[in-house]
Amino acid sequence: MVILSSAKRRGLLPWTPLAEVRGQVGAWISRVPAHGEPGVRVTLVRFDQRLVRLALHAGREDPGGTGWRYGDAIGRREARTAIAAFNSAFRPSYGAGGFMQDGRVGWPLRRGAAAVVIYGDGTADIGTWRGAVPAPGRPLDAVRQNLSLLIDRGRAPPTVDTCIKACWGDPLHEQPNVARSALGIMPGGRLVWAAGEALSVRALANALIGAGVAGAMELDINPAWVAGYAYAHGRRATVAPIPLVPGQVGVPGQFLEAYYRDFFSVLARTH
Repeated sequence: MVILSSAKRRGLLPWTPLAEVRGQVGAWISRVPAHGEPGVRVTLVRFDQRLVRLALHAGREDPGGTGWRYGDAIGRREARTAIAAFNSAFRPSYGAGGFMQDGRVGWPLRRGAAAVVIYGDGTADIGTWRGAVPAPGRPLDAVRQNLSLLIDRGRAPPTVDTCIKACWGDPLHEQPNVARSALGIMPGGRLVWAAGEALSVRALANALIGAGVAGAMELDINPAWVAGYAYAHGRRATVAPIPLVPGQVGVPGQFLEAYYRDFFSVLARTH
C-alpha cells in the first residue's frame, strides 16, 4: 500500500517522506537552492530500490508500435502500485542514445553512451553502456540512453560549464537556464530524480552531487518535456496525480493516459 506522508526527518538534506511501501518509506522529496541561481530551486526525489522498482514505458510514437510490456500509459493494474512517474530523455531524432525493452530495440543503442539499465528484478543502475553497465550475467529488462554521463564517480565533467548546447542539448530560445532533469544513483543503490524549471547544467549536476549521487544521466530539457508526478491512492482504487516540480508545464494525461513519448514509472514492490 502506498501512502503519501508529510512527516520530516533530519539528514544531510531536508528530505521529507513522499510515499510508504508496506510501512516503510520508499520515496523522499527535497527542494534545494540551485547553484548560482538566486530564487531557483531544484526538486529531488529519492527512491529506495529495495521497496520500489523502475519501469521504462514505450510511448505511442517514441518508439511506437504495439506489444510493449510497459506501454504508452500507466495501466489500470500498474496504477495500483504506482508511486511516481517522470519524463525520459531526448527523442530518437536527436541521436543521443537508444531504447530497448525485453530485448526489443526501439532505436539503436550506442556503445559508451550514458545509460539507465533496468535488470530483470526491476533494479536500475546508471553508467556508460558496455563500460560500467550492464553487469555481467544479469538479465536485462530495459535500457534507455542519453548523451554522456552527467556525473561519473561523483563528479561532473567540465563541459557542464563550457559546452552547454553541443554537449547537453538545445535549450529553448538559446537560453542556458531552462527546465532540466536527470536521473542519478547513489553508492548504496538509491535512485534520485532531479528537475527544475530554470536550471543551468551546472546547477542540475551540483544538486545531484549534493544529494550524494555517484552517477547520473541527463534526461530531457525544456518546459514541455520536463515533468514528474507522485500518485496518491484513495478508496476504490482511485489515483490522484500530484505535480512534483513547482511551476512545471506538465504532461497531458499525467502519464495515466496515452502519451506519445517514452517515460519512466516507479512502482511499489509487492513482496
